[in-house]
Amino acid sequence: MRRIMGTETEFGISVLGTPSANPMLTSSQVVNAYAAMGARSRRARWDFEEENPLRDARGFDLSRTLADPSQLTDEDIGLANLILTNGARLYVDHAHPEYSTPECTNPRDIVLWDKAGDTIVVTAAMAVSIPNQNPIVLYKNNTDNKGASYGSHENYLMRRSTPFPDIVRHITPFFVSRQVVCGAGRVGIGQDGSTAGFQLSQRSDFFEVEVGLETTLKRPIVNTRDEPHADPEKYRRLHVIIGDANLAEISTFLKVGTTSLVLAMIEDRVLGPDLAVDSPVKELHQVSHDPTLEHLVTLKDGRKMTALELQTAYLELARAYVEDRVGSDVDDQTREVLDRWESVLRRLADDPLTCRRELDWVAKLSLLESYRDRDGLEWDDPKLHLVDLQYADLRPEKGLFQRLVARGSIDRLVSAEEVTRAVTEPPEDTRAYFRGRCLAQYADQIAAASWDSVIFDLPGRDSLQRVPTIEPSRGTRQHVGALLDRCETAEELFAAITS
Repeated sequence: MRRIMGTETEFGISVLGTPSANPMLTSSQVVNAYAAMGARSRRARWDFEEENPLRDARGFDLSRTLADPSQLTDEDIGLANLILTNGARLYVDHAHPEYSTPECTNPRDIVLWDKAGDTIVVTAAMAVSIPNQNPIVLYKNNTDNKGASYGSHENYLMRRSTPFPDIVRHITPFFVSRQVVCGAGRVGIGQDGSTAGFQLSQRSDFFEVEVGLETTLKRPIVNTRDEPHADPEKYRRLHVIIGDANLAEISTFLKVGTTSLVLAMIEDRVLGPDLAVDSPVKELHQVSHDPTLEHLVTLKDGRKMTALELQTAYLELARAYVEDRVGSDVDDQTREVLDRWESVLRRLADDPLTCRRELDWVAKLSLLESYRDRDGLEWDDPKLHLVDLQYADLRPEKGLFQRLVARGSIDRLVSAEEVTRAVTEPPEDTRAYFRGRCLAQYADQIAAASWDSVIFDLPGRDSLQRVPTIEPSRGTRQHVGALLDRCETAEELFAAITS
C-alpha cells in the first residue's frame, strides 16, 4: 500500500449575489487572505525551475508553441501562490483556488491532509474582507453545470522501470469502473447537465480520449504528463485527472487505496490483458449514466461485465496478490482497503443505499430522492440542481454534506482534532516534513521552495542556496527531526547539511 502520493483539488468559487464576479480575482483574494493570516514577514515563492509539464511519457516533449496556455503550469504569471507549513501548496490555478496536499505515503494520510485543505480554504474565504463585496463561497465539486469542469487530481509515484504502455493497458479498465465506488454524484447528464437524470460521476462526461497530455481540453482517461518531481531515473509520477472531488472520507480512502494497490500489481507485472475495455471513453460515460449499476461494459475479447464485476475482478486479483506477497503479515491499512472495497462492492450489488454513510454518490442520491419524494420533483427540476450544488458547499452551516456529518449520518476516518493539527503540521514520513518545518522555523530565510527543493537566502552569501529534495522518502522526521530541533537558525541548518 505504501507509496508517495498526493491529491490536488480545484474548488468551485462564487460571490453570493454577484454572478459577474471575476473568478481569478476572487480566487486571489482567498489565497492572499490566508497568506495575511500567517503574519510572516517574508513569503517564500514557488520555484518553477525544475518543472516541465510538456514532457510526455510516450517519449517526446510537446512544443510550447503548440501547447494550450492552460498546460504551461511552469510559468510564474504573478498569481497568488503559497507554500504552507504543513508541506502543502495553496495557489490560484485556472481561475480557481487550488490546494495540493503534501506528499503522503498511505490513503489515511491522504484523507487527513485532504480534509485539512478543505478547512484551509474555508478559513481563507471567511477571512476575505473587501468593502461592499458579498461573502465568497467555495464548493468541492467538479462542474458549474454550464459546460465547464475543474479538476480533482491524484498523483502516484511509480517505478520508472514500469513500461508506460503497461500502465495504460491495465489502469484504463480500472478507471472506467472505479466511479461506482468513488464517484461524487451529479444531477444532469452531458457536459452542460441539460439532460435530465442522475449520474455517478461529476467528471466522466468531460473525458474525450483514451490517452493524452491535455488536462483541460480533450481530457484523457490516462494522462501522459511525465513530470516526476523526484529523481527521474528512479521514478515516474502517474498524474490522474479522472477522479471526482470527494467529500466522503471513505470515498477518498478507497479511491487512492485501491488505485495504489492496482499500480503495485502493474509494477510487479501480475496482471494479464483480460480486462481490456473495447471503447473506454464511451463505456466511461455509460457507466456514469447508470446509477442502477446494471450497464454491461463490453470488453475487447467480447465478454460483457458490469462495472461492479470489473471492480470485483480487480479486488480478487488484489487479494491474491497481497496473499502471495505477504500472506497474513499484511499491514492494517492494506487490509482495511481490501475489506472496505469488498464490503461496498457487495452491498452496492445488493442495495446501493446501504452505502450512503460511506460513498459520496450514494449519500447524494439518497438526499436527492428524499427531496423528490417529499415534493414530487422530476429529475429536470431546477431545485435538484441547487441541492446538488449545496451538497458541495464547504460552509459548515450551509453545506448539505456538512450537515450530514454534523448529525452523524456520514462515517468518518479522521477526527476533527487530527484535521486541525494537519492544517499546520506536515506528514512526518516524507520530504514534506523537511519543507514544512523549514517554512515554520526559518520563514525569513526561505526564498523559494517546490516539491523537490528548498531554497535559502542566507546572510553573507552572494547567491541563493538550493537544498535538493529529489528523494521523497527522505527529509522525514526520522531523518532530520533532531537536526531541525537542534538548529536555531537557517545558517546552522545549512552548515550542518553541507558539512
